[in-house]
Amino acid sequence: MADRPETPSTSGPEAKAEAPHVPVLLRPLLAAVAPVTGTWIDGTFGAGGYARGLLEAGADRVIGIDQDPLALQMAESWAPAWGDRLQIVQENFANMDAVAETHAPEGLAGIVLDLGVSSMQLDLAERGFSFLRDGPLDMRMSQSGPSAADLVNEMEEGPLADTLYLYGEERASRRIARAIVRAREEEPITTTLRLAELIERTLPRTKPGQSHAATRSFQALRIAVNDEYGALAEGLMAAERALPPGGALAVVTFHSIEDRMVKRFFQLRTGHSGNVNRYAPVQEAEAAAFTQKTKKGIGPDDDELAVNPRSRSARLRVGFRTSAPAEDVDRAAMGMPGAAKPGGKGGRRR
Repeated sequence: MADRPETPSTSGPEAKAEAPHVPVLLRPLLAAVAPVTGTWIDGTFGAGGYARGLLEAGADRVIGIDQDPLALQMAESWAPAWGDRLQIVQENFANMDAVAETHAPEGLAGIVLDLGVSSMQLDLAERGFSFLRDGPLDMRMSQSGPSAADLVNEMEEGPLADTLYLYGEERASRRIARAIVRAREEEPITTTLRLAELIERTLPRTKPGQSHAATRSFQALRIAVNDEYGALAEGLMAAERALPPGGALAVVTFHSIEDRMVKRFFQLRTGHSGNVNRYAPVQEAEAAAFTQKTKKGIGPDDDELAVNPRSRSARLRVGFRTSAPAEDVDRAAMGMPGAAKPGGKGGRRR
């Protein structure tokens, strides 16, 4: 999930309790799935921006799913105003087909997913997501299981370098992993700023306008801690199982690996695998499970960029379910980093 700063609405029940975020690409998303009716799942509930947008646009009911207990806690101040039109469930969106079966027996009109870390998580130093705020090196969205500090202090150098490269596309992954191993021998790395400063000292100084030196490494650790790519792969397949014919799946991504996975999933499940190898054997195409009005990702327009420059990397992709039976999709075929490929290894270390 990746909600962004919001201008509070002045109408509807949510006006009684100002919410702190507005979702990226909400306007084009609502336009792509219009008319908005029936029951929807907001699989990455966060601060509730998409859920409110769907309810205001005409959804009969929204089921919000989030694994972060903080999301449920924050919603207590405003969600009751929507009555039984809004239900919030603590769960990982990878299991949303089970949630739909239990909480939406009437069937779904659509599913919205907003991937990544939310602003509310970044803004809380104690959650350990930000390299700009000092806090414990945590990064657990569910607030349970191994933390980023556990990975940084316990992984061997090779697997740690693999993690930084595969999940963060960090070209200096070996150099950073080596520096981390040396530093932790003197004292465990337990805070965000200590790790960020270590990475800054390890890499050449960035030029003005470039991302912080620790950006890719923090992204990689966060994704590894929360198994975000695994959850995305499972979540897309869960959405396919949960949606009836005509149901919409709208996914907002914020970096290239996520977008590649979503794009590839839709290619595979619309019958357009994108395989242009003329020497490959001809395979019978599976029945398309989705259709798309456009295969090109939708980005922010100038108005949205002016209000929220952080939306510049966002991409929206939308598909509509057909009556074809749901099928599992191979993670490697979906482009998931580190997924094993037939006859070889899934990873690569630099």
